[in-house]
Amino acid sequence: MKSKRYALIFLLLSILFLTSVQRSVAQRTQIRGFVDASTYYQRGKLNFSLGEQDLFITSEITQRLSFLGETVFKYSPDSPTDFDISIERIILKYNYFGNHSVLLGKHHTPINYWNDTYHHGRVFFPTVDRPLLFAQNFIPLHTTGISLQGQNLGRLRFGYDAMLGNGLGSGDVEDNNRFKSLTLAVHIKPTNGMRLGASLYHDVISKGSTIHNHSTGGTTLALSRISQNIMTASVAYNDSIFSKKFELLVESSMAVNKSDSLGEQKALATYAYAGLRITDKIIPYVRVDDIRYNHREVYFMDNNTRSFVGGVRYELSYLAVFKLEYQHVESHMYTNSDNLIFQVAVGF
Repeated sequence: MKSKRYALIFLLLSILFLTSVQRSVAQRTQIRGFVDASTYYQRGKLNFSLGEQDLFITSEITQRLSFLGETVFKYSPDSPTDFDISIERIILKYNYFGNHSVLLGKHHTPINYWNDTYHHGRVFFPTVDRPLLFAQNFIPLHTTGISLQGQNLGRLRFGYDAMLGNGLGSGDVEDNNRFKSLTLAVHIKPTNGMRLGASLYHDVISKGSTIHNHSTGGTTLALSRISQNIMTASVAYNDSIFSKKFELLVESSMAVNKSDSLGEQKALATYAYAGLRITDKIIPYVRVDDIRYNHREVYFMDNNTRSFVGGVRYELSYLAVFKLEYQHVESHMYTNSDNLIFQVAVGF
């Protein structure tokens, strides 16, 4: 608890420092917060739950140099009263020419649309939770490293990300081997409301590495070195049809994991979301998820899973959203579950 107290004190002092700097040099610093709470009915029991509290800081230090920081406070799954502090993003961004920038720090890996677009404020999520592939840690959520980025280039509003960073077997302060993770992502926006994207993630996980982002949590891969390639394609659409607002998001990721001793195996994770704005504030929606592993998988836990989500979202404002959602999950390794959840998410 002492370390968490010190981290909290440091964070508060950082906020005060940024606020004082803003007043002294008139730089534009914004501090925003997001939080969610919910009640859910599962297995014959009604529960109340606090979600994440997200502290989001942005600052324009100069005309070309900017800062982004995101810190999440959430209750620990191992204790009903203790909480964890997680540094989700710390990014220094330098705009060196036009719409081209270089970024240094801890990023959300730009491997798919959801991870690249939404931060931890659930007020912006179209559903209560992230897609199932996040819960099973199918994709690398964060990368600490350096990247080149371009946005809204040309008539198709082309965008790109090229990132070099620490791999899955490493932490935020050092790499545990000589290999670096590489992420290449591109997208276009051919019409208003539409975004088409594709990406490639490559990493080499050394023998004996402890993988905190692995689906089993902190698993040590002691057998052999694993080479991983993840290819992702996405289609996002949000525009008016027949005077209504239609939302569509479909993403599919294929992971190819190759072990020196166990060979190569493929896994596929897909989700599809659709919503229809029937009034200015009410949006019914559905989402289906499907994750399939090879029975001789060398990296992931062999747990084929499907889920169906159906719900309605009520947007009181863009910073206050209510969601009522039914969730059904079918798992190969665990008992199937049904969950009815009501969530309140706000920004402040």
